[in-house]
Amino acid sequence: MEYQVVIRGGTIVDGLGGDPYVGDVAVSNGLIAAVGEVKGAGAREIDATGLLVTPGFIDLHTHYDGQAIWSDRLNPSSGHGVTTAVMGNCGVGFAPCRPEDHDVLVDVMAGVEDIPDVVMVEGLPWDWETFPQYLDAVDSRPRDIDVAPLLPHSPLRVYVMGQRGADREAATPEDLARMRELAREAVEAGALGFASSHTGFHRTESGAQIPSYQAGREELQAIGAGVADAGGGLMQISAPDALEGDFEAAMRPVFEAAGATGLNVTYTLPIDNGGRTNWAGVLSLGEEYQAKGVSITAQLFPRPIGMILGLELSANPFVTYPSYRTIADLPLEERVAEMRKPDVRARILAEGPTDGHPLLYLLNWQWMFAFDEETPNYEPDPSRSILALAKARGVSPEEEAYDRLLAQDGHAMLFSALGNFLDNSLDTVGELLRRDDVVLGLGDGGAHYGMICDASFTTFVLTHWTRDRATGRYTIPTAVRELTSAPASVAGLEDRGRIAVGYKADLNVIDYDGLRLHMPEVVHDLPAGGMRLDQRADGYVATLVSGEVIAEHSKPTSARPGKLVRGRRNAPAAAE
Repeated sequence: MEYQVVIRGGTIVDGLGGDPYVGDVAVSNGLIAAVGEVKGAGAREIDATGLLVTPGFIDLHTHYDGQAIWSDRLNPSSGHGVTTAVMGNCGVGFAPCRPEDHDVLVDVMAGVEDIPDVVMVEGLPWDWETFPQYLDAVDSRPRDIDVAPLLPHSPLRVYVMGQRGADREAATPEDLARMRELAREAVEAGALGFASSHTGFHRTESGAQIPSYQAGREELQAIGAGVADAGGGLMQISAPDALEGDFEAAMRPVFEAAGATGLNVTYTLPIDNGGRTNWAGVLSLGEEYQAKGVSITAQLFPRPIGMILGLELSANPFVTYPSYRTIADLPLEERVAEMRKPDVRARILAEGPTDGHPLLYLLNWQWMFAFDEETPNYEPDPSRSILALAKARGVSPEEEAYDRLLAQDGHAMLFSALGNFLDNSLDTVGELLRRDDVVLGLGDGGAHYGMICDASFTTFVLTHWTRDRATGRYTIPTAVRELTSAPASVAGLEDRGRIAVGYKADLNVIDYDGLRLHMPEVVHDLPAGGMRLDQRADGYVATLVSGEVIAEHSKPTSARPGKLVRGRRNAPAAAE
């Protein structure tokens, strides 16, 4: 018997947390056809001796809604073993949308997800209006990995309510009925459910709160009822004002809406560096509702939630200083030359920040680090903070940051840990990730192009949490389970995330000892020559989607087998 592909002699990590074992994996027609000792030949044979063989990774929280239209590669994610990306998170996206509201949604995405408006204007053909039409547009385009959509709340609200929705007016009973109808239509067309954000720092580029901000329980329940009308699904919520108010009280209406509609909930769980987030109370509240039969899962990022700052990126510590603004539009080389002039340096450092990007108010010198090593350190020692380095030099933190930004002719980067770094450590994150009701997520691939490059977190989990960290490490089977079958279950995609007969042949062949993250780098491959951060990794010998090799030795191939996943998927009947 000849198979499409046979992966020979690898150490198989099944995705369920079972003990690894040496064996073969055979693929036919895009599915796993045999596991163990495979006697038949493959049209393509991959020698995996001494290598790990895992299911493809599943990223629950991405924003590839635009990139899935204008690009056939969903990198960085596809360069880090991800084979399925869930998009539409935070309730932002590009459908449904009438032609007269294009600018509204561009304003939302530019502000919330740091996607330059010119990229969206040039990159999106807007050959859709309804959400089903948008899915058809996604479905018609080739790409390397699978995408699974959520219906985004903000576009839905604006589509139904027009300017009233953008202005966050209360929805009328007629509005709610229409949202319910459109949510049902979206799920019938292929949405896994819907997504919303009530987060205060999610603002449009023009500075306003986004349309879904502070939408009440009645609205969430109406949309959720539409999802339930079509058979059920997922409700994704970006945590409402977790750092600014009563996180527990804000989440209770969300859990109540989920309970009333029978939807599964997944929500963002931020850990404030200063200890302000009441994450323990919210998890306890979740347990209360789980006891009532509501499925609730918190999404937690496995390293600090942070921004990368630099002179050629979207933000740096001085981007809102008046004197810096006067030179901000100069080409990098000219700007660096200006900043090196003693009088310009003195003038900028004598000033202070003004209003600007909503994330900049979270910057703190204690949790801002020099990010200038060959391999990025996402759990840095406190001695590497800008505050500590400034004290060691006898200068102000502003001076330290200013001088470091000018290194490498202005290409240097700083890393600002905005969250998940309580007590200057990832210990709390590591403890919480061991809970059954906490799952990995929040990689944000396809968004924050000029300040975040977190889609590489899958590689970080394997390198840092199973191999390089001094304490609190995870076993490889546990980490792989958290990257595969666990998120698959949350998303309702039970046909993937396992190595077993009948499952989708999304697979990684990994040189575990050779796994290494590169430093983030600036590339200009967005529409209209737009800039973004990318990040490469070594160690991925092969990544397969539906049995086709989309990357080999950490370099992309020409294969584009990725599909739009329409709706939830059951486990295969042939599963063993």
